[in-house]
Amino acid sequence: MKIAVSSSGKTLNDIVDERFGRAPYFLIIEDELLEIIENPNLTAGGGVGVQTSQMLADRGVDAVIAGNFGPKAFQVLSAAGIKAYSASGIKVSEAVELLNQGKLGPVQGANKNSHW
Repeated sequence: MKIAVSSSGKTLNDIVDERFGRAPYFLIIEDELLEIIENPNLTAGGGVGVQTSQMLADRGVDAVIAGNFGPKAFQVLSAAGIKAYSASGIKVSEAVELLNQGKLGPVQGANKNSHW
């Protein structure tokens, strides 16, 4: 499974970022760290959740882990068949491990209002 994790930094030891659309980085992981993405939407004016969702869909991710997902981002992820999982206050590596162990349940809808 190809997983994208919103991250406060560029390593697996950094903390999962609470934000989805405005997370500073996304780490793409599939058994190992495949890619580090500096979020190009970090300072965009609006629509960042949708833009970020599309960016990850274009990279073929199957799942996304972040602290919070807005309604539009969640809608785009769902339409692309990408499952969203919520985790916070833990390392990226720990979040991925919890997901792989089946200990993170998918988010059933947006868990954050439209604006951060």
